[in-house]
Amino acid sequence: MSISDEMLRLAQQAREASRIIATLSSGVKNALLLTMAARLEQQASQLKQANLLDLQAGRDKGMAAAMLDRLELSDKVIKSMADGLREVAALPDPVGEVTGMWLRPNGIQVGRQRIPLGVIGIIYESRPNVTADAAGLCLKSGNAVILRGGSEAIHSNRAIGEVLQTAIIESGLPAAALQVVTTSDRNAVTELLKLEEQIDLIIPRGGEGLIRFVSEHSRIPVIKHYKGVCHTYVDAGADFEMAERICLNEKVQRPGVCNALETLLVHRDAAPVFLPQIAVAMGKAGVELRGCASACQLVPSMTPATEEDWPAEYLDLILAVKVVDDFEGARDHINRYCSLHTETIVTRDYATAQRFLREINSSVVMVNASSRFSDGGQLGLGAEIGISTSKLHSFGPMGLEDLTTRKFIVLGDGQIRE
Repeated sequence: MSISDEMLRLAQQAREASRIIATLSSGVKNALLLTMAARLEQQASQLKQANLLDLQAGRDKGMAAAMLDRLELSDKVIKSMADGLREVAALPDPVGEVTGMWLRPNGIQVGRQRIPLGVIGIIYESRPNVTADAAGLCLKSGNAVILRGGSEAIHSNRAIGEVLQTAIIESGLPAAALQVVTTSDRNAVTELLKLEEQIDLIIPRGGEGLIRFVSEHSRIPVIKHYKGVCHTYVDAGADFEMAERICLNEKVQRPGVCNALETLLVHRDAAPVFLPQIAVAMGKAGVELRGCASACQLVPSMTPATEEDWPAEYLDLILAVKVVDDFEGARDHINRYCSLHTETIVTRDYATAQRFLREINSSVVMVNASSRFSDGGQLGLGAEIGISTSKLHSFGPMGLEDLTTRKFIVLGDGQIRE
């Protein structure tokens, strides 16, 4: 069977399974997720054996230590996958929720009700735990899912998929509700992206290159998240101790994640005091600062920034720094260079904070809080399938509700249109 035929077969089976999964009660779905969690823990030895094949292949290819760490299925990671499924089971089920009803003059009642999207394709890199996380969220929201992980984790993803699929079969449900693409042939992705009649949404998770490839080749709607160029603006009169604490957390705690701080903007009136203070703190943490001309005058040890630094997502201990004249200067810089991910203001001024919330159009906008909170779990969604920096159909961290859409429901008593 050709790759094209194989992907079409998977998608058709997923479409058929999605019609059954969409009708399941919350109790059935929750019981399924709990069974899946238990099976992961019971089969931990089997999962780690499969993972060893991927780890050895990675070492043979010279994979960096950080990447090998992301690839490893340790006991801790397996427990985390199982606990994640249990957490999703405990979340409120969005399917069937009526989000509003209104009465028309002719007596009919009109409302909107949440329904699953149908079939979701998820294309991802490196972390095999995504296989379980994504499966749990998709199934809880009533969707069938097709998972295509990276070739570097093919044995791990296949093993996790088999364990989860066994739980589905044991629950009397169609195995095709969760399918893992087991070929490493890149053409499999290209063929999946053509199947707009069978797949309703594609969610890519990985580097900018993967997401751009998927977006350029897909006939199916794609949730995009190219990169996270996050800004923090320290306003005039800000609490400098608070600002230092926030900025250090944003930049240093985990510099390689998408909600880490990449550009610091400082009001001209705050810069003479705050910039030397934050430069010392960042220097102790090993952060390289790249500043505009005004910033370099105040902190001569800074490396002069170039135009390439302002849109950069470093994912490293590097921080761009710019002195701005006022709020408008900060706003205009953010709206020009941001990736619509997360922006923060540190200020004591209520009116300025409210302007920041209104006039900055990124998916998450924060006042006096670290950008590291820009995460589905931290924001109270329980878990996230990813972060969308495109405004259709979801914007920001995506939880269960974002894997549903809404249909209109109309309740009448024999009314006809005159």
